[in-house]
Amino acid sequence: MSMLTKTSVFKIIYLLLMLVAASLLANLAALAQGADITDDQVNAIAKQLYCPVCENIPLDVCGTQACAQWRDLIREKLGQGQSEAEIKAYFAAQYGDRVLAAPPARGLNWLLYVIPPLAILGGVYILYRAFKAWKQPVPQVTQQEPAAAPSDEYVARIEEELRKR
Repeated sequence: MSMLTKTSVFKIIYLLLMLVAASLLANLAALAQGADITDDQVNAIAKQLYCPVCENIPLDVCGTQACAQWRDLIREKLGQGQSEAEIKAYFAAQYGDRVLAAPPARGLNWLLYVIPPLAILGGVYILYRAFKAWKQPVPQVTQQEPAAAPSDEYVARIEEELRKR
């Protein structure tokens, strides 16, 4: 076994110190990033999510313990540097699309985006036609002379046809 020289020992110690310093700086950066996250940032994402436990209650106003934990999870994920879309995708993967305030436009969900504008356009068209019909003047009914009374020969033929049946 070769003996370690003084310079090689100093190099090893120097490398270990550099490694420890780098890991401390990385942890400090992560801690500092987590400290900058405000409640407004968390609630901006929580507004777009619904509580999976309570029906029809946004996550930002839900008072259950589970929702408080989910808001803390959002804060943690923001601290890890995840984006809003990644956090929403995480919750959708865990609890399904029902937790999203705006469901994704895939499958039959695209109908939620298409039907309302079509219904509004249909309603506008019906109103347009109704207003147009209400604006048109009503045709005047003129008195016409009554049609000439059918001749006796005509009435006789009809009566004869009726008797045959």
